[in-house]
Amino acid sequence: MTPHYPEDSDLPPETARRDMHDWEEFVANHVYPEPHKPQSSYRNYDAQAREGVRDFYRKNHRHQTVDFVEAQRAKYLPLQTRRLTVLEALDYLNTLVDDSDPDIELDQLQHLLQTSESIRHDGHPDWFVLTGLVHDLGKLLCLFGEPQWAVVGDTFPVGCAFNNRIVYHGFFDENPDRAVPDYGSESGMYEPGCGLRKVLMSWGHDEYLFHVMKDYLPEPALYMIRYHSFYAWHREGQYDHLCDDHDREMLPWVQAFNPYDLYSKNPTPPNWNELKPYYMELIRKYLPAELSF
Repeated sequence: MTPHYPEDSDLPPETARRDMHDWEEFVANHVYPEPHKPQSSYRNYDAQAREGVRDFYRKNHRHQTVDFVEAQRAKYLPLQTRRLTVLEALDYLNTLVDDSDPDIELDQLQHLLQTSESIRHDGHPDWFVLTGLVHDLGKLLCLFGEPQWAVVGDTFPVGCAFNNRIVYHGFFDENPDRAVPDYGSESGMYEPGCGLRKVLMSWGHDEYLFHVMKDYLPEPALYMIRYHSFYAWHREGQYDHLCDDHDREMLPWVQAFNPYDLYSKNPTPPNWNELKPYYMELIRKYLPAELSF
C-alpha cells in the first residue's frame, strides 16, 4: 500500500502548481545557473530559496525511502492507470498551469516546445528532438493525485548512503532509511559497478516515463528521460562507483540534454499550431497511437 502523508492531503492545486514551478526555477537559477553567470551563483542556493522550495526538499528527502519507492513502482509500473495519445497527455499535463498566477511565465507545453525546438535548431537527431518534447510527460503523476515531492525534484539512489552533493543533503537526517544498517555504506544494498539499471532510484516523473517509453525510443533517449534529474551524477560526478561501462557511455547524452532542459527560454514562444504537423509526424515515427501510463 502506498503511504499516505497528511501534510500533503489538503494542498490546494494552485499551491502544487507553484511548488513545481518554484523547484524548476530554483534549480535553473540558483543551483545550476547558466555557464555565463558568475561562479558565485553556482550552488549558492540556500539564501535564495523560497521557504516553499526548502519545504519541498524536506518532504522529498524525508519520504523517499526504499519502501516508498517499491510501493510506487508496484502501484504505477503495471502502466494501467490510463491510456493516452501523446497529444492527450500534453493537453492533460497543461492543466497543471494556473493561468491566474502571474509568476508562471510558461505553461508545460511551452517548456517542452522550447526545449525540443532548441534541440532541433542545433541539428540533433529527430529522436533527440522528440525526447525534448515528451521528457516531462511523467509529471502526469501530479494529476493522478501524487504530491509534488514524489513527482519532481532531484533524483538519487535509495538503499545506500545519500551523497553529500545532493541539494539540501541535511534533510536526509529525517529519512528512516538512515537507521537501516544495510543502507548506510557508499554502495549499500548494491554491488559496486552493478550498473544504474540495477539501482533503485527515488520515485518521480523521470523513472515513471522511462517505463512508459522504454520499448519505443533509442537507448540514449531513454537515459535522458530516466536520469535528467539525477544531478548528483551528471552534474556533480558522483555515484560512479555504482555505474558500469554502459552508464559511462550514455552519460554524455544526458549531459548534452541537460542545458536544453534548464535553459531553453525564448522570448518568442514557439507556435504550436504551426509546429504541430512536424511533431505529429515525429510522434508517429517513433511512438504508438496510444501510450499506457
